[in-house]
Amino acid sequence: MISRADLHVHSTASDGRLTPTEVVRLAASRGIRLLALTDHDTTAGCAEALGQAKASGIRALAGVEINTDSELGEVHLLGYFADPDHADLQAALAKIQTGRMNRAHMIVEKLNGLGVAITMEQVQAQANHTVIGRPHIARALVAGGWAGSPSAAFELYIGHGRPAYVPRYALSPQEAITIIRNAGGVASLAHPVRSRSEAHVPKLVAFGLNALEAYYFDHTPDDAARLRQLAKQHGLIVTGGSDFHDLPRGGSDGRRGLGSVWVPEEDGDRLWESVFKF
Repeated sequence: MISRADLHVHSTASDGRLTPTEVVRLAASRGIRLLALTDHDTTAGCAEALGQAKASGIRALAGVEINTDSELGEVHLLGYFADPDHADLQAALAKIQTGRMNRAHMIVEKLNGLGVAITMEQVQAQANHTVIGRPHIARALVAGGWAGSPSAAFELYIGHGRPAYVPRYALSPQEAITIIRNAGGVASLAHPVRSRSEAHVPKLVAFGLNALEAYYFDHTPDDAARLRQLAKQHGLIVTGGSDFHDLPRGGSDGRRGLGSVWVPEEDGDRLWESVFKF
C-alpha cells in the first residue's frame, strides 16, 4: 500500500543512499503527494528536495531529525519548517555537526588503537563530505574488509559497549524542542515505540512538543491506534513515515521502503497547514 504522505525520510545529506532529487523522484513515482526530508542534524538537502518536488508536482516539507539525550534516555525528534534556514536552528545544527565530526575522529583513533587501519579520509569518502555518522564509519569498515556488513561493524567495533564506541554530543529534548519551535517549526516525537519514549510524552508536551509519529515501519496497528489516542489526549498533530534510507540491492525495499507506511492524507494536510499556519 502506497501512502499519500511520507514524513520521515533520509538522503545523502546524512546517512541515506539516494540524493534528495532521487528521493523526491522516487516518491513521486510511488504516488506520494506529501514528502518530508528529515536528515540527521542537517537541513542541507532541503532546498534541492523542495526544488525537485515542485518540478515533480508534489508537496514537500523541509525537516530534520535530531537525536537527543537526557535522564529520559535517547529521544529522537523530527522538526518540520517553513524556514529551514532560521539562524538559531542552523547555529544549533552546526554545533551538533561539529560534535559528530569530533566523535568520528575519536572513533577512528580507537579503531586504529585496536589495529583496525582505517582513516578519516576513508570515512569522509563514504559520507561524500556530508554530515558524518557511525553508519559511514561502518561502511568504511566494510569497504576495508574489517567487517562483513554494517551491522557486523556495529556489533564488533562501534556499537554501544563495543571497544571503539564513543558517546556523542547531544542536545536535551527540551533544548531541541525549544530550538525547533523558536524556528517556527513543528516538533514531533519520532518512533516512540522503538525508542521507548511513549511514557515521556506528557513531559515532552510540557517542553513544547506538538506532534507525535503514530505511523512507523515497525509500529503494529495496535501501536498506531494507541498513539493516535495519545496524540488526541494531548492535542498533538499525528505524523508518520517510513524512515527510508536506501533501496536494497536486487529487490523490494520492504517494510522500510519509501511510502510503505500508510499515513492518512488528513494527517499530512494538518501538518502542512500547521507548518505554514494557514
